Amino acid sequence: MSQSLVGLRDVSADRIVSLLDRASAYRGRIAAGEARLELLRGRAVALMFFEASTRTRFSFEMAAHRLGADVLSFSAASSSTTKGETLLDTTRLLAAVGADAVVIRHAAVGVPHRLSELLPIPVLNAGDGINEHPTQALLDLLTLRDHLGSLAGRTVAIVGDVRHSRVARSNVFGLRALGARVLVAGPGTLCPAGLEHLGAEPRRSLDDVLDEADAVMMLRIQRERLGGAILPSAEEYRRYWGLDERRAARLRPGAVVMHPAPMNRGVEIADEVADGPSSVIFAQMENGVYVRMAALAASVGVDR
Repeated sequence: MSQSLVGLRDVSADRIVSLLDRASAYRGRIAAGEARLELLRGRAVALMFFEASTRTRFSFEMAAHRLGADVLSFSAASSSTTKGETLLDTTRLLAAVGADAVVIRHAAVGVPHRLSELLPIPVLNAGDGINEHPTQALLDLLTLRDHLGSLAGRTVAIVGDVRHSRVARSNVFGLRALGARVLVAGPGTLCPAGLEHLGAEPRRSLDDVLDEADAVMMLRIQRERLGGAILPSAEEYRRYWGLDERRAARLRPGAVVMHPAPMNRGVEIADEVADGPSSVIFAQMENGVYVRMAALAASVGVDR
């Protein structure tokens, strides 16, 4: 049965675990020498990115290729959307010409959810505004599970520009579903009130979470979403909110450091930490392919 993946807010723990198990199995098959699994041979995946992307776009494209699917790459600049065609009509066209699933990133909150209600094919959310980024959260969960085992009872801290982070929101939902405790911290204007209603526990500073965390996820300031807001200088932000070697040394034994990237090295995370022994940042990037393979295969109803 085909199924869209537009967010993790209402996704059950069973479905999350099923996707993580599938991603882990695909990773094992690729490591064993299967360059292409051919599970989506004869299928087509449409990639529609209305915002800039490197890791997400490339990993979805590689995921589709690893599964044997054809990829339909959409370019907004050269499409009929420049002539006034609606997004719904464009996506209906993709379904009409044979796309079996649509992957979409859009600046407007709710676009993937709305399309999933109107299209005859599954929709996968590659990020909608500041709302959700479910496959990023899933790859984070897979990485955490690889290094920490069961997440039940674990404490994960998310630090930085939480207000504008769709990654943070999806991670809160996913981590809470799997029984983890989630701490969030960031500058006052970037860590909004009400996060406790999502299941997170606000803290006043980075230093307030280090001693409790089994994992800490650093977020960059999303300056492209801030408009004319007044922010501290990079040096001031680094001083109060940057994870350097001194702060990282306070983490629990075996704790891991994460970042959804792109990183602003020397601002929210020091080079020595990003490239250090506790960092799993590049494991996150690698796991993105396997998680997106799992999400694509599950979305079109492949049961293995």
